[in-house]
Amino acid sequence: MIVPKLFNIALIFCKRYSIDESHAIGHAMNVLHYSHDIMKHEALTRPDIVKHKNIIYASSILHDVCDKKYVDETKVWNQVERTLYENKILTPKEVDICSQIVKTMSYSKVKKNGFPNLGKYQLAYHIVREADLLTAYDVDRCMIYNMYNNSNFIESMYTAEELFEHRVFTHNADGLFVTDYSKQLFRQLEKDCYERFTSWNDIII
Repeated sequence: MIVPKLFNIALIFCKRYSIDESHAIGHAMNVLHYSHDIMKHEALTRPDIVKHKNIIYASSILHDVCDKKYVDETKVWNQVERTLYENKILTPKEVDICSQIVKTMSYSKVKKNGFPNLGKYQLAYHIVREADLLTAYDVDRCMIYNMYNNSNFIESMYTAEELFEHRVFTHNADGLFVTDYSKQLFRQLEKDCYERFTSWNDIII
């Protein structure tokens, strides 16, 4: 059972580097659940993907402990790698693939550099990357991040609305979803976001 060990590591790093709740354990849990669901759906036609479960789970749980918004990503990910090696949670090969996924999966890096070529691990990469994108369809999470970064409540909501309109709601049109699961789910998530913004606007009037 590697998941409890991975969450213990994530918790240590989130506490050590004061990673706020928008990118900490709750977010890691949500990414993990989406990754698990996408993997199960993909396994119906590509059953070999289950062989990469440890890589998918580890990348999902640990991807934001080295987020450059909070830390020096290279320095901290090196610490994560050492922890994984020392505790023998993953094989050296699995650690290497996790590193490649985590270092290339962010929205900004994909927009700048496109998708990397990870060979037989390409689907694992897309599963984790898309799971992270799906968690972006969370209005409250976006507002929380803004509030932790010196925005007051009203500003955080307006900033979130702008971000969703110009970024989150364009994920599919920008070709960022490649799995059928994500291509279907994003529509409902988008609808939920519009309803959430409407509710917030009703509350603050």
